[in-house]
Amino acid sequence: MRNPDAQATTGLSIAEPRFRVHVPTRRNARLQKVMAAVDADAALYALWVAQNVNAVTRLGMSDHGPVHMHLVANLALHLLRLLMKRGVQPSAVTDHGLEPDDAEVIVTLAALLHDVGMSIHRSNHEEYSLIIADRKLPALLEPAYPDPARRALVQAEILHAIISHRKGGRPLTLEAGVVRVADALDMAKGRSRIPFERGEVNIHSVSAMAIEDVQIEEGQDKPIRVHIWLRNSAGIFQVDSLLKEKLKGSGLEPYVEVLAETVGQEEPLVRTFRF
Repeated sequence: MRNPDAQATTGLSIAEPRFRVHVPTRRNARLQKVMAAVDADAALYALWVAQNVNAVTRLGMSDHGPVHMHLVANLALHLLRLLMKRGVQPSAVTDHGLEPDDAEVIVTLAALLHDVGMSIHRSNHEEYSLIIADRKLPALLEPAYPDPARRALVQAEILHAIISHRKGGRPLTLEAGVVRVADALDMAKGRSRIPFERGEVNIHSVSAMAIEDVQIEEGQDKPIRVHIWLRNSAGIFQVDSLLKEKLKGSGLEPYVEVLAETVGQEEPLVRTFRF
């Protein structure tokens, strides 16, 4: 799922060529226009860089920059499409009479903007994300939504999904639950490489490094099957403390099954631990 070589590093700079965020827009004309606006927004990319500087450089956390935004957006869109394929209707459709294409726009933009408040601070970043997103969204949405009323509904649903991704958040829509779970699914080892290599040896960094890969598949009994490959059983902590907690209360519990298993002989991640 995550390419360890495609990581944001402490040297990431807006002066460097931009990492291009891409999602499969298929035949969704609205999503195509929105993604063209995202691609043209250099200021948004600068905010992604800034949020990653706070996360990685200043706080020693895992990647929260353009690569994370790209992956969460793709994960969210994939989850939503798997659900709709099995007849699960997005809340924007059932509650507002919008279309499935609009739901795809909602989860994609919410995923791309959910951590933008970290450009200000990690603490309360979800609230800061709302402030920044509320200012950015009109320009990003206008090419696809010239009608102000329709645009206002889509923007409100995006903001709801952003605030609901936080710990203890209460998603009230399918789309918000999708974004919340997608955020937790970016857990493969590449995301935690920087803090681990800096010597941040604790159960959080070790368990994150133990996740070899995450695959999202169409399930049999349920619409979605999350298959997690572990290089070390320490990764169970990451699955239980992060993914399970984000899935709980997301509204997606009836639709998602999770399978985690180790591959081959367990690889020791820590030889010695002192404090």
